[in-house]
Amino acid sequence: MKTVFAFGIVLVLFASSAVWAKIGGGDVTFRVPGAKNVMYSHDDHVGKFGLKCKQCHHQVFTTVSGHQKATMADMQNGKSCGFCHNGKKAFDVKGSCVKCHK
Repeated sequence: MKTVFAFGIVLVLFASSAVWAKIGGGDVTFRVPGAKNVMYSHDDHVGKFGLKCKQCHHQVFTTVSGHQKATMADMQNGKSCGFCHNGKKAFDVKGSCVKCHK
């Protein structure tokens, strides 16, 4: 009986852990010389839009410390944020400045 009870407790804790799970990464601020900074929200991209971590990591982005700087021209050519923000998968980086630079 004790084994069944202990198993039940473990099962409940395991099942409820998904409810308490937090999206990793938080918000990342990219400092942009000569323009307003860009704040990337993991909550929006993963929680709101349903992206999976592996869709960006380690394909397009690595970590904040490993991130390569990208110009707007780079992004318009599909690098960095422009990988998805190309007007097909997500809004285009071209002409959408205030959506990111806040």
